[in-house]
Amino acid sequence: MSDSSAVLPGYPDPLWIQAVALVRGEIERGVLKPGMRLAPERELCQQLGISRVTLRRALGHLVEEGVLSASRGRGWYVSKAAQPRKEWPNTLESFSETAARMGLTPRSQVLQNRVDPATIDQAERLGIAPGTMLFTLERVRLLNDVPIGLDLTRLPLGLVAGIGELDFGERSLYATLADAGVEPVRADSTIEATKADDRTARHLEVDPGEPLLVMHQLALDANQSPLFMSTIRYAGERYRLRTSFSRTS
Repeated sequence: MSDSSAVLPGYPDPLWIQAVALVRGEIERGVLKPGMRLAPERELCQQLGISRVTLRRALGHLVEEGVLSASRGRGWYVSKAAQPRKEWPNTLESFSETAARMGLTPRSQVLQNRVDPATIDQAERLGIAPGTMLFTLERVRLLNDVPIGLDLTRLPLGLVAGIGELDFGERSLYATLADAGVEPVRADSTIEATKADDRTARHLEVDPGEPLLVMHQLALDANQSPLFMSTIRYAGERYRLRTSFSRTS
């Protein structure tokens, strides 16, 4: 483990969960490589500032996940099958493109597929006249049949001919737009944390009150004209976005 690794007694997560995250993080960063043996338990306890009981609970959890393996009398090893967690993109790509990059199978459960007139607020965001007909699409997005997010998207009905008749259970919205000669090149996004309400929790198969990451997006074309807006509620433990910041002169 790196010198900076330690659990925080005042942190909301239980100590063993923090320990799980720290060990997993060392594997993802390549500090602990497949087949490598972890430090002895006594040393790990000192590094992490936790008891042996807490440590063993954390390591046992990682064994159940297939991240670690245990050898009686020899210690704990990083599983040779362990792979660093693949990140969600910090570039604009569709859910289907992300799934393909990760080697996973995407699928959607369509909850709503309807047409409504744009409200004043919706029209303002999309740069259209109030009352313009919008296509509303709400889907549970799944990877390998695990629900990842609840996606509510709205776009002007006239953007794609016949869009209301299409089945988006398997179909990609981005591919549909591209086929119509429309393609988003940028998305202005805001991410915030919230808690799952009963409806969202049911569709994402989490407990009500569980943490969610909510992403609000406005997608724009090459002329910087709004194309669609979406709100995606991600199960907090199943989504992680990596980005970077730089200082300006």
